[in-house]
Amino acid sequence: MSKVAVVYWSGTGNTESMAAKVAEGAEAAGAEVTSFTASEFSADQVDNFDAIAFGCPAMGSEELEESEFAPMFSDCESKLNGKKIALFGSYGWGDGEWIRTWEETCKGDGAVLAAESVLCNEAPDADGEEACIALGKALA
Repeated sequence: MSKVAVVYWSGTGNTESMAAKVAEGAEAAGAEVTSFTASEFSADQVDNFDAIAFGCPAMGSEELEESEFAPMFSDCESKLNGKKIALFGSYGWGDGEWIRTWEETCKGDGAVLAAESVLCNEAPDADGEEACIALGKALA
């Protein structure tokens, strides 16, 4: 059974509800899933999982949340080479530039993107929830 971590930061609950759907999808596909908020996860834990979904909303001028999520993710980067990951997050403005930048960072780290990143404008609608479930299944 594959072990999947769902690691996220959420300010208003939108990314948190996406994380729940990602976990649901991975569990449906037979994975053992553990969810963490950004402050609960560290680079030391990366090797304990076969795949990791990282979720963070767009902040400021389309960037990752900088007090908890970005430092945690930076610490994990050195361990992402060859790791199966997927990205998700919600946004309220802009065009998703932050997730494209984040994908390039992950590819540069040697990570393997298991699914197309999922973006939701504000709270996930039915299509967004389905996309999150599919992302979770792709990681399992």
